Amino acid sequence: MSRAVLLPHAPSSVSTARRRLCSDLRDAGLQSARVNDAALVLSELLSNALRHASPLPDPFPPDCIEAAWSVGTDDGDGWLEIAVTDGGAATLPRIARPSASALGGRGLDIVAHIAAKWGTEVDGGVTTVWAVLEVAVEEATDGPVLDEPETARA
Repeated sequence: MSRAVLLPHAPSSVSTARRRLCSDLRDAGLQSARVNDAALVLSELLSNALRHASPLPDPFPPDCIEAAWSVGTDDGDGWLEIAVTDGGAATLPRIARPSASALGGRGLDIVAHIAAKWGTEVDGGVTTVWAVLEVAVEEATDGPVLDEPETARA
């Protein structure tokens, strides 16, 4: 099961993408705790992209970013990958060390604790931040196949 969604570079895109992700993962049979973890990871990655990065460059539609997710198996292990692609920023995403009284700066640390692994890939003017969550094998093998990219309106 996989999906890629082009979203407006706007705060409302976070809830739009989260609803679609949760619906897809529930339809695929993932446990609700894992669906909630995935929703949190997607929210953090999208929020960071919207706050710190530019929209995707040409030839993508103007003022868009992309969210994508896929569920599968590899060597008997189930996985869920969540990725957000944007036009990049002056610096690469990194885990911050905010003070105890800081109001923000903890998102990627949360992602790192939930995900089995996470990382960043840069290809020209496009940056993708991804995270992989472990899921039960039976969760990863059930559910619909979604392969048509779509454009969402937030």
